[in-house]
Amino acid sequence: MSSKKMSVGDPIESRCTKCRKITNHIIVAMTDDSPARVECNTCKGQHNYRPPVARKTPATRRTVDPKVAQQKEWESLRPSLEGKRPTAYSMTTAFKQGSVMEHPVFGLGVVLGSLGPGKVEVLFEDGKKKMRCL
Repeated sequence: MSSKKMSVGDPIESRCTKCRKITNHIIVAMTDDSPARVECNTCKGQHNYRPPVARKTPATRRTVDPKVAQQKEWESLRPSLEGKRPTAYSMTTAFKQGSVMEHPVFGLGVVLGSLGPGKVEVLFEDGKKKMRCL
């Protein structure tokens, strides 16, 4: 397969700055053996030669289901709850981070932290909940 030497007036593919895509162009000026300036056949705009580059495909993101992540977090904290005695949940009781609570509906939970005055975030077996307290 022989490669033809490029010269002024030959057609070539290039990224057009006006069209914003790869289009056919005509070589207008050369430097040594490579095209320097080209003219777009679509919009007739002249610009420096920009070789066509294949677009990168964006990496696929793996989304993590929050329920699955909370379930894994619960499983990792479960062994540390064995020796602790849970406090019955009441809105008039103060809870601090790391304390264990027993809720009548949600069951056993671990206080993850405070969300401001009168609120704590608690991790139960079925997920995180925001609870009122002192």
